[in-house]
Parts: sequence; C-alpha cells; structure tokens
Amino acid sequence: MDTLTARASSNVAARLASSCGPSSNCTGSARRVKASGPKTGSRKGLALNATNNFAGDRSVFNRATLSKCATQTRNLSIQCATDVAVSDVVGTPVKNTSVLVVGATGTLGRQIVRRALDEGYDVRCIVRPRQNPADFLRDWGAQTVRADLLKPETLPPALVGIHTIIDASTARPEESIGDIDWEGKKALIQSAKAMGIQRYVFFSIEGCEKHMEVPLMEIKRCTELYLEEIGMPYTTLRCCGFMQALIGQYAVPILEEQEVWGTNDTTKTAYLDTQDVARMTLAALNTEKTIGKTLSLAGPQAYTIQEVISKCEKKASQEANVKTVPIMALKSLRGAAGLFQWSKEAGDRLAFSELMGKNLTIDAPMDETYEILGIEPSEITTLDEYLDDFYGRILKKLKEVGGQSRQKDFYL
Repeated sequence: MDTLTARASSNVAARLASSCGPSSNCTGSARRVKASGPKTGSRKGLALNATNNFAGDRSVFNRATLSKCATQTRNLSIQCATDVAVSDVVGTPVKNTSVLVVGATGTLGRQIVRRALDEGYDVRCIVRPRQNPADFLRDWGAQTVRADLLKPETLPPALVGIHTIIDASTARPEESIGDIDWEGKKALIQSAKAMGIQRYVFFSIEGCEKHMEVPLMEIKRCTELYLEEIGMPYTTLRCCGFMQALIGQYAVPILEEQEVWGTNDTTKTAYLDTQDVARMTLAALNTEKTIGKTLSLAGPQAYTIQEVISKCEKKASQEANVKTVPIMALKSLRGAAGLFQWSKEAGDRLAFSELMGKNLTIDAPMDETYEILGIEPSEITTLDEYLDDFYGRILKKLKEVGGQSRQKDFYL
C-alpha cells in the first residue's frame, strides 16, 4: 500500500477497534451482549468482539444441532452502535470492481483471481507469510496484502477500498478447522460488516445442513446462518467437489505406477472444474439476483471413486494398483483419533468417512443456477473432457522430453 492508504487503514482500524471494543454499546434484539474472550490483539481476540453474534460461544465444536445454531443466530441479531458509519470515512468512493479474494493461493482461489483479472476487476489478495510465496498472483496483476484470519487486528486494513469479498479459504491440513473456518471467518465477516463491504461471496459445501455430524460441514452451515443473521449482503455458493483434486489422488499415481487408495463405498460426487467454478463466481457478481441467494454448483454427472479410477486407467493406458480401505476401518481410525487432543483435527477430517458409509450422491439440480447466472449447461467441462486434456498435455510433454511416466513435474 502507499503511505496515504496505509495511514487511512491504520486510522480506520483504530476507530473500529475503539468503537466496537469491549466498552462499546452494542445491543442485541433481546438484550445487551457484552464482548467475551481475550482482548483485541491476542491470537484468539476479535477486532470487533462486540458484534460477535455467538459472543464467544464454541458450541459448534460440541456438535450443536442445526436448530440450536439457528436459534443462537436469531436470538442474537447484533447491531453495533458505532460512530464510524461508512459515510464518515473520507476518501475515494469504492468502485464495484474492487474485489478481495481470501484463499487466493488455493486450488479454487487462484482460478477466481485469474478470471476476475481477465474480466477487468481490481483484485487484492490476502496472503500470509509462507514457504511458497504468492509471487504468481502479483505477476498476473493482482495486489497482495499481508493479513491473517488468526490475527483479526490485521483484517480491517486489508478491507479499505474493497467493494466485494470472495471467501474461498479453508484450513490447511495442518491447521485447526475451528480456528480458521469458524473463529477466523467470524472475525472476517464482522470486519466486513463494520467496514461497509457491500457483497460477500462465501463457498460452502452441498448438503451441509443434512450432515452436521461432520465438523467442517457443521461450521459451513453455521457460517451461512451467521452471514444471513448479521445482515451481510451475501451470496453462498455450495460446491460438491473439484476435478483438480482427482489429479493428485488418482491420475498422477496411476501414471506413476504408484498405489492409489480406494474405498468400498458407492458414494457419488458431481465434480466441477475450478475454472468453471471461477466463471460461475464472476457471473454471480455480475447480477444482483444472487444477493441473498444460496446456489448449488455441481458438475454434469456424479461418479464413484471406482469409476474415476477406471477412467484414469483407460486414459493413461495403465492398470491401477488399487488398495481398498474398508469404510469401517476409516470410522474406527476416526474414533481413535478423537480420543486425543493432538489428533482431534485428523479425526475431524476423517469424519467425511461417515458420508461415504451412507453411499450418498453428492449432487444437486443446476437449473436455477444456470438460469440466474446465464450459463449454458453445454459450456461446463465434463470429467472426461478434463481428464482427456490433462493426460493429453502430460503425455505429449513426456514424449517431447523422452521421459518416463514417473516424472512428476509436469502435472502441476
């Protein structure tokens, strides 16, 4: 940021923290709610504590039912009595093409950044210090800003001059789902509300309200409710699964003659190419019909893991070395992991085995989504087309360099 922007960011952040801090007069529909938890600035603190609809409530991690989650949000509809109205902030009016992407280095986030830049948006990306820097985002033409969902005090400066937030982030495998996807997202939503952000696009999981026994799906559903009850102009996009995940799990190992892990369930998933998801996301921004809407994003057809492996075998002209893991074994492993605090996060992630054991079809009707977004179903990439493109490119590259199938560098 330049000096003036940085100074403005600092001033706004300070005023927000002082006006919505522990001593502010923030009232709910039924009663006054006092801020709880550590002070602002601590790792667990919230820069806007008093606007926290759940007021430090962590019942979501105690497997709260959907009805309890909904009751909490409805009973605690908070409005912060702050003297920092959006109109009070002096500066250049915010352009509706100014977008902040959270999770910009991820599989989906980077596609959204690229698509938004191609469509003429001014894109800013939240990045954290990491071993693999986000130089590619700046090379594409995006601006990067340092902020962290685990450090709420860093969020308001990142939102200065932003019209729309696209939230495509989630916890990394080594991180806590509770800290990132719940506490961190609450802090981000509260900051967005207080800073006058005009649109918030949130990525959720299809059918999350039906499977509250899975921690991440429970958190996604509660976040959906939180956005609605806090009065944020939101658009929720519920995804089923991404084709890109199949490359590292199945396509490459089969090509490398390595073991692939399968299960004995018949759960089907309607995978989408993240480039198509990015296109749908930008289409959602281009119409006001999506404000206050929850839309499903599903691929043209749902497949079992066995069907995916079979397709990869055929296209790679190579037989897969499949090791089948019984669903009951995954459930037992989840139960064992949940016994210890240090392995609780692993147990939470293994909770998806509960869904596989039910042999569900993770899919959704797309008629309404296509109509609202103005997209033709025939324009969406099928799994066969996606795998044909992947194997076509990698096998051509291997042929050019005279390499063997074990050369992994070409699928990234």
